[in-house]
Amino acid sequence: MAKKSNSSARWLAVVTVAFIFAITLAPPLQRFFAQRAQINSIRVQVNDSNNALEKARLELAKWNDPEYVASQARQRLHFVFPGERQYIVLNVPKTESEKRAPAAPISTLIPNGLPWYGRLISSITNTNIDR
Repeated sequence: MAKKSNSSARWLAVVTVAFIFAITLAPPLQRFFAQRAQINSIRVQVNDSNNALEKARLELAKWNDPEYVASQARQRLHFVFPGERQYIVLNVPKTESEKRAPAAPISTLIPNGLPWYGRLISSITNTNIDR
């Protein structure tokens, strides 16, 4: 009988030591894994930032080309070179497929979640002029 109580006392001591060991190591391990997750998150952010920076560099390289700047000025701002004439055609006749297609209701173009005055301004700016 003394052998049985001695064995259970040893098991109790081993379990107690393991429990204290687990309690001691839990906070540092939790911090370690949290920091690893944070490091991985920051690496993803840095990678995304580098990709955005590369896209911006390519865009800047385009804008350093005088031909690209001229084409963008013509397209976006409707600029013309001296001696040229620009014609803007209004009320272009619609093709048959465009005439048959039902027009989308304006209510689908107005974003939800805006205050009433924002929805009013949106409804004015989103209406089609060619009706």
